[in-house]
Amino acid sequence: MENQVTRKFYHYNHTDACNFYRWTARESYQFMYTRPWQKVVDFYSNVVNDHMSLPRLFGIERSSIHHDADIEAFNKWELVDAPTNGKAGRWARVTFKIVLSYHGASFDGWQKQPGLNTVQGIVETSLGKFVDEMKAELLKEKGLPIEGCATVAGRTDKGVTAFQQVCSFYTWNKDIKAQDVGDAINESAPGKLRALSVSKVSRAFHPNFSAKWRRYLYIFPFNDREEGEPSSQGKDDIECVDLQENDDGDINACNQYSDEENIEYLHGEDKDEVGSGRKPTKFCVSKVNRLLRQLEGKLLSYKIFARDTKASRSIGPPTECFVFHARATEITLPSLAKERECTKAMCIELVANRFLRKMVRVLVATSIREAAAGAEDDALTKLMDATCRRATAPPAPPDGLCLFDVGYTDFDPQFCLIH
Repeated sequence: MENQVTRKFYHYNHTDACNFYRWTARESYQFMYTRPWQKVVDFYSNVVNDHMSLPRLFGIERSSIHHDADIEAFNKWELVDAPTNGKAGRWARVTFKIVLSYHGASFDGWQKQPGLNTVQGIVETSLGKFVDEMKAELLKEKGLPIEGCATVAGRTDKGVTAFQQVCSFYTWNKDIKAQDVGDAINESAPGKLRALSVSKVSRAFHPNFSAKWRRYLYIFPFNDREEGEPSSQGKDDIECVDLQENDDGDINACNQYSDEENIEYLHGEDKDEVGSGRKPTKFCVSKVNRLLRQLEGKLLSYKIFARDTKASRSIGPPTECFVFHARATEITLPSLAKERECTKAMCIELVANRFLRKMVRVLVATSIREAAAGAEDDALTKLMDATCRRATAPPAPPDGLCLFDVGYTDFDPQFCLIH
């Protein structure tokens, strides 16, 4: 860790007219983290526990996020099953589709890791009682715990919430009931993890490879004094960025999510650049919406907006993503506590066939930075031609991000939350 802190990185030198109004990495990081994030975390917890409805924020009254067409698609996976009479191996196994809702702040991400409280670890431990006898015996011989194996539609990072995450589990034990699987998961972490539905599907179903799109939402809360973040394009609104300002506690309170990537940004700024000049401290939600809409309907390489992956490579997964829908709007977060007032926030909705590591969080932070600087509406697409990832902003905090749902039919814009 000491080597990471002492390494020096320089702020990316933009050459457009907004260069002097664009936040440095340090300023962007502090602007994003000095927020009442606990209000968003509490709201997500209430949604996971079915105390509040997220679609209702947009005036949508429906109990299920997945529409009927997706339900029919799952049924088709079941209908394509070939007869299994007299067949063994993978033909005889039973596959369950599990739709999960979990609170990101309660876990260390999805992927199972030694010594960490992860969603996958809890789910697979719960599925251990449904493992067939042959596999259970094999695990005992190897001295391994008897656990199931869950395949997921998309892994989420630490602090990221999911409302309809899809995973699957298969076994050769045909006596298992879907209700029993759901009950086992619901008993594992009450108030933090819920199995919304469990159903038998075709052995050909794969939560990740069968998916046609994923939808993420990001809720960015406003501080009390900001009142909807008015535009900063007028001279009267431009203020000096106070790097020490924090309305809701010390910025160190958010450092539990700081990783090597953020360390690079925060310790790589040239002292002459940080805090120099007069820069805007506010942005317009409608400007963010215009920036994001430029991404719709295009197959583009988002490698500059990714993290924890190689910026350029000739092998491995491609970096192109097709964004179906990208919008932003202002919302009001309700509160169960009567003494607490509602919180104004911005919500960003992103739907794409796939997302790279931390791509959503970088897109959110960069779009806010560009909106505050008064950049052109095509600023995000122009950044894709950059040669260095420091041309984009550090990732936004994971607290505001949630995997909303996963689609297995062609994307239909009429089911978007933000129009």
